Amino acid sequence: MESSFFVMGNSLFSNFATSKMLFMIMKSTLGKKIFRILWKTAAWFVGLSFFFVVFFRFIPVPVTPLMFIRCVEQVFDGKPLRLKHDWVSIDEISKNLPLAVVCSEDQNFMSHSGFDIKAIKRSVEASKRGAKRVRGASTISQQTAKNVFLWPGRSWVRKGFEVWFTVLIEAVWSKERIMEVYLNSIEMGNGIYGAESASRYYFKTSAKNLSRTQAAAIAAVLPNPREYSANPPGPYVRGRISWIVGQMSERGTLKFK
Repeated sequence: MESSFFVMGNSLFSNFATSKMLFMIMKSTLGKKIFRILWKTAAWFVGLSFFFVVFFRFIPVPVTPLMFIRCVEQVFDGKPLRLKHDWVSIDEISKNLPLAVVCSEDQNFMSHSGFDIKAIKRSVEASKRGAKRVRGASTISQQTAKNVFLWPGRSWVRKGFEVWFTVLIEAVWSKERIMEVYLNSIEMGNGIYGAESASRYYFKTSAKNLSRTQAAAIAAVLPNPREYSANPPGPYVRGRISWIVGQMSERGTLKFK
């Protein structure tokens, strides 16, 4: 009797051990497959990231994810489809506009490597204090990376991709190229993208002929280009224009070379 119980117990233990071993083998195989898939996905992502960053180092950006998203939104909202975007060289843009956006959006643009650490710290501290209006710490480089390669949103996933592309464009592009792509791709009004389209829409002139005040007006609406108008400006935008013009006078010039 004892012998038969012993044989039965030994058999059960053997079956359990065999099942556990098979499970471990399956788990290990599945784990390896998942790891291979993740590794290949990451390798493709890194490779394509480098390819497009290098590609757009020399080639104008024809369309951005945000432009496409805005068009879809217009269709679903029953609004007229509007997409005005005309790429021009930075040499065809008034020097007032790069100076205006730097004074307005990112005064340390020429000196930082993509991220303004001091501005980030100030933003975090203001948020901790419960400030109602917290000034953003997003640099021109970050905004360029987001506009050209990503979608709008505030998730940590998108922010992580933004950091990645910001590092890449700072490493591969010059500051002048970052500014050129920024001024040609950023949303400057409802369905208006880039300096040339904004200049013609708001002031009936080319980007090359923008005055200091006109450039400041375009820079003033960038925090919320679908809510504010550069011409005619509302009270808030008028105040921003005066402040930006004052900052431009203090800074003087913006030199890339």
